[in-house]
Parts: sequence; C-alpha cells; structure tokens
Amino acid sequence: MAKLVLIRHGQSQWNLSNQFTGWVDVDLSDKGVEEAKHAGELIKAAGLEFDQAYTSVLTRAIKTLHYALEGSGQLWIPETKTWRLNERHYGALQGLNKKETADKYGDEQVHIWRRSYDTLPPLLSADDEGSAAQDRRYANLDPRIIPGGENLKVTLERVIPFWEDHIAPDLLAGKNVIIAAHGNSLRALTKYIENISDDDIMDLEMATGEPVVYTFDDKLQVIDKTKLD
Repeated sequence: MAKLVLIRHGQSQWNLSNQFTGWVDVDLSDKGVEEAKHAGELIKAAGLEFDQAYTSVLTRAIKTLHYALEGSGQLWIPETKTWRLNERHYGALQGLNKKETADKYGDEQVHIWRRSYDTLPPLLSADDEGSAAQDRRYANLDPRIIPGGENLKVTLERVIPFWEDHIAPDLLAGKNVIIAAHGNSLRALTKYIENISDDDIMDLEMATGEPVVYTFDDKLQVIDKTKLD
C-alpha cells in the first residue's frame, strides 16, 4: 500500500502581502519557513518514509520540500523538479494586490478569475518582461506551451501527464512519494485522485504547510486520506 504526501508550500512573501503570485518566483516568508519545518516534524512523528520527492521549479515549493525532508531526516532521497507542478499561471494579474484588484474590477469578477474552473484570467503576452518566456528555467520548453495565463482546467491538463508518466508508476511500484507544490497544482491533483466534480473542486482549499497523506491500493484507489496537524 503506497503512500503519497501532498504539501502546499509554506506562506510566501506574496501570500503575506496579498498579491497574485502564479509563476513569479517568490520566496517563503518567515512564517512560511516555520510552516515547512513543522511539516517535517509532523512527517517524522507519523513515521512516514519516502522513496521519491517531486516539486515545482519555484523557490517557495523547493524550499518547503527541503525543510520538510530535512526535518524528517530524509533530505537525501531522490528529487525531481518540474514546471508541470508549478502554481497556476495568473496571467496579467500576477503581482497585483488582490484587494486592490477587487476594488477595481469588483469582488464577483475577481472571485470568478480565482475560483472558476474554466475561466481564464487576463493573459500576459509572451513579450511582456514578466512572461515566463523570458525566464531561463523554461528555455528548454516549446514556446507554444508556455502559458500567458491558466485556469484550473488548464492547470489540470498539464499536471496529469506528469502524474501518469512519473508519479503513478512510482506508486504502482510500491514507492512512497512526497510532493511539495502549490495550492492550484495540488488542487488539480486532488481533483484527479479523488474524482472531484468541476463544481465541487472550487470549494477545496489547501492549507499552507499541512501534509495530506493518501494511502492507495494496488489499483491506485484511495484507501485512506489523512491530514497531519
């Protein structure tokens, strides 16, 4: 019975300042560091041991993974970073203050941008200085797949191939896996794992720094789900 642990990164500096973050590479806040370290303590106390770790290519998730693994004495395990586990790309909203954006466009419109399953945010053009197309960490990607903005549906569509090619085979081989990623990439994975409807996924929240533990049978059916707190 393989286990999968999902951890949303600890509070970031832009979580703290209430800004849309997306693919912008923002560091953890002091509170976020403590949340990530606490996750490691919870993992250690639960006796969870891992064979493989996955994370995004964004600093806040990478550091969360490292703090959690260090706290549980497992910093040595194999680790793979992938853009497919990045946060949802918030397009032209990235960097904007959420309250100020709501004041400008209205609470309802911002709620739709943030929570609708298939509504895209205002898109960022590829020649914008803030575009991921200008970032060296994505230089090996086909420019046509670098997003200018994503909704949860699009995020799910780029997360699931990585699940199918890497994570699921690990679990089927009996390996225990830990993933440190982001609110929306983990919501996408959760939707897929639990077969949550398009409507119901909008109500799912992922708390920062809280490990969520899944236990699977040999057909990758969920036997148990537990939150460590």
